[in-house]
Amino acid sequence: MLFLARLVMKSSSFSSPTIVLITDRTDLDDQLSAQFTNSKGFIGDNEVVSVESRNDLRVKLQGRNSGGVFLTTIHKFTEDSKLLTDRDNVICISDEAHRSQVNLDQKIRITDKGVSKTFGFAKYLHDSLPNATYVGFTGTPIDATLDVFGDIVDSYTMTESVKDEITVRIVYEGRAAKVLLNNSKLKDIEDYYNQCAEEGSNDYQIESSKKAMAQLSTIIGDPDRLKALAEDFVKHYEQRFSEGATVAGKALFVSSSREIAYQLYQYILALRPDWGEVRAADPLAILSEKDQKEILPAAKIQMVMTRGKDDDKSLYQLLGNKAYRKELDRQFKNIKSNFKIAMVVDMWLTGFDVPFLDTIYIDKPIQRHNLIQTISRVNRKFGGKEKGLVVDYIGIKKQMNLALAQYNKVDSQNFEDIEQSVVVVRDHLDLLSRVFLKFDSSGYFEGSPMQQLSTLNMAAEFVQLTKDLEKRFMNLVKRMKAAYDICSGSEVITQEEKNQIHFYIAVRSIVYKLLKGEAPDTAQMNAKVRDMIQAAIESEGVEELFKLGDDKQKEVDIFDEDYLSKIDKIKLPHTKIKLLQKLLAKAIDEFKKVNRAKGVDFSKKMQVLVDKYNERKEADVLVSNVLEDFTDEIIDLYHQLRKEKDSFKDLGIDFEEKAFYDILKALAVKYDFTYPDDRLLTLAKEVKTVVDDKAKYTDWSKRDDIKAELKVDLIILLAENDYPPVDRDEVYKEIFEQAENFKKYKNSGSM
Repeated sequence: MLFLARLVMKSSSFSSPTIVLITDRTDLDDQLSAQFTNSKGFIGDNEVVSVESRNDLRVKLQGRNSGGVFLTTIHKFTEDSKLLTDRDNVICISDEAHRSQVNLDQKIRITDKGVSKTFGFAKYLHDSLPNATYVGFTGTPIDATLDVFGDIVDSYTMTESVKDEITVRIVYEGRAAKVLLNNSKLKDIEDYYNQCAEEGSNDYQIESSKKAMAQLSTIIGDPDRLKALAEDFVKHYEQRFSEGATVAGKALFVSSSREIAYQLYQYILALRPDWGEVRAADPLAILSEKDQKEILPAAKIQMVMTRGKDDDKSLYQLLGNKAYRKELDRQFKNIKSNFKIAMVVDMWLTGFDVPFLDTIYIDKPIQRHNLIQTISRVNRKFGGKEKGLVVDYIGIKKQMNLALAQYNKVDSQNFEDIEQSVVVVRDHLDLLSRVFLKFDSSGYFEGSPMQQLSTLNMAAEFVQLTKDLEKRFMNLVKRMKAAYDICSGSEVITQEEKNQIHFYIAVRSIVYKLLKGEAPDTAQMNAKVRDMIQAAIESEGVEELFKLGDDKQKEVDIFDEDYLSKIDKIKLPHTKIKLLQKLLAKAIDEFKKVNRAKGVDFSKKMQVLVDKYNERKEADVLVSNVLEDFTDEIIDLYHQLRKEKDSFKDLGIDFEEKAFYDILKALAVKYDFTYPDDRLLTLAKEVKTVVDDKAKYTDWSKRDDIKAELKVDLIILLAENDYPPVDRDEVYKEIFEQAENFKKYKNSGSM
């Protein structure tokens, strides 16, 4: 919409048009208003206004011949039927052009007071702006959309969106047969869908549909079926959660009616009473001060739907009022909230975006554009989310194919089936077994906890023999894991296969920890592996592998001799080298926060060693003295850094003053001029004093006035001390960078 608004505003054909943006929900209006208000420069018009009423819009349009962007909801056009403007350079852009924006038909109501004739919102809109150009945006155009807005001008399919990495693929898992105790009832559901295939509005069709739906509700709401559904849902959800196959454990469960949803909700709580307990936040979440203010206590599973005056008292209280539902909306959209599972009927199925929502369970007959809107809740992109999962408890596979074929014509393979993920997992297990053909992993599957841990460590060592082998292994496991996240709840994957999967994931977790510092795959390891590591990890000295990079371990002194001796206990050469690399990298990063110049020098030296290790020859991978040389060189550089860190003591200055001394001396070498050492020491102290004085304000780095004063004071100080004796702007620039680097980390408490 923003791009279209920009194009038409800049088009000479429209002579600077007036744009009216129309939504059918207040929250969408607020969302668009924020986006357009923040994009005035991009659009090319400074007047972007949300109108409060139809009369407000009329006032704003009167006397206006061009320009202006006005946002409103479709419902405001029922306030009266007077003409707003007959100008032809008005462009109405409608969002969600498959709902209330297309109802032009007359409605007749017969009451005791006579016949009442009304029209839909769209009719009043078109009568108000008779010469306007109408443009509609929708992901699911229906026949009425084309009748009102004309032919499709441009389309962007779900397949294209996935290829562009705007959304993720949708995966289908059918579980209807697991909860329909009489599988012949699937035929009744299919008949209902067929009956609804041809949409119409005559009395016969409406009455026939009601009867079919009543029969269908009896099938869906059967108590024995709902008990089986509750058991399968709980098992499936917990399996995915325990495997770490879901980003945040958020799930939508779509029921066919409020009554059926409430029965199912009670059956679920009977199985898992703790899901109904109100808790402050996700027990696994680490809360910031802001989180503690925003996250409210909530139960894990909640029903989100409107309540009726005839509801049972307990149901009425459970559902709450509009304000309560709005708060539920906010809590579900908070990744750290304890509110994980939302049971819905009609709410939250359209225009409800939660990027980390990755699973939707459907137990409601849905078809066509409504089905596309519903399953699209799980295709939003989020870090760590590979795909969105649709779990079908009602038999919607055929309807999904029909709907996706209608709205996604560029690709015959509209969605990925769960079976495809199973195939991917097994293919990668086969490839990984070939990689490990010469490695004996039996100790992991048959040995004691100590033998299991030793096997994991040896396996991590094995895949690090060469850089190519390590890269191949890591990529294979990553792809296998992405597929397993989707099919982990399937009974098709055998326990033996799961054990193999967890073995490879556990090995990758160790190697990943060495490479990156945090191992997201740890959650994928089964309980046996986790317990084993906790029980035995300390014996081999590899507890440092799991501590390094952990925020909770910041108090560890990495320059302590005892710390280095712990790492020296590790007998696996490749693991030891990687851990020493991490140790040195962390030490250099900490040093660089104070002394930028020397820190950069050490970074370059370390990179030479890392490149040398990664480019080692195939013939050298098993030669022990080659690996020992690498280890010795890293340890030697580590000690050089440690010595440099304490070198300020010999000069009679402090650690921070030494940072400025080093930059001043390095610049003299770089730009080939001489400057006495004793004067360098004095100048370094004075530079630090100036920096301290100007940077005493916590927000100094954001204030251009203070930064400008700092630069002026430094230039004067350097000039007074005849530094540099040659006029080079680069000298001042590098000193300023060191000053900003120094104060940035000192003020943030990182030093």
